[in-house]
Amino acid sequence: MTSAPPRASARASARPALRTVGRLAAAFAIALVLGALTSFGQAALPDALASLANSAGGWTIPTAIVVGLLARGRGEAAVGGALAFVALTLGYALASTARGFPFDPLAWSLIGVVAGPVVGLSAFALRRPRRRAAGAAILGGILLGEGVYGLTVVSETTSPVWWWIELALGAALALAVALAALGRRRLGDAILAAGGAVLVAAAFWAAFSALPLIWG
Repeated sequence: MTSAPPRASARASARPALRTVGRLAAAFAIALVLGALTSFGQAALPDALASLANSAGGWTIPTAIVVGLLARGRGEAAVGGALAFVALTLGYALASTARGFPFDPLAWSLIGVVAGPVVGLSAFALRRPRRRAAGAAILGGILLGEGVYGLTVVSETTSPVWWWIELALGAALALAVALAALGRRRLGDAILAAGGAVLVAAAFWAAFSALPLIWG
């Protein structure tokens, strides 16, 4: 029995890494384009949906979708989440600057480095039955939290339509996973999905309410 030639073996061992890099690059590129579209969306969307292009949920959803579809492991999901969130910020900044509205991406890029992996891992968790409840709690909680924030803190300057949509999406995700868990007689997962979403929502609301104090 003969072993594979060294070069062939090296190429074979490098393929998984190259595929990972390719998927991460794809996530970055897709998010970069979506970020740019977000900037143009601020001018194109009707007033009722204008907040979609200027909300954390508006970036959380595409980040979760892109990473959820592309990531093949937890590490890849975490890195992909950070890259996607930063790319959304950079795409938005580039498009906004080109439109004559300069935007400094530093602060939101730093937030993306922290929040992106959480979003990416949560999206990846939705594909794993044993971790789905945790993923739903985090993603659903983010949407619920910003929906409440929009309706309570910035309600006088924004339309309520997108905030209600976020609330509906967040509640639907958390409840769907909770009910599915109950159907499988997994009470702990049901409590985690529904109760966890409420806790994450409260934490999100508190954190977003504190941002003006932090940034001055």
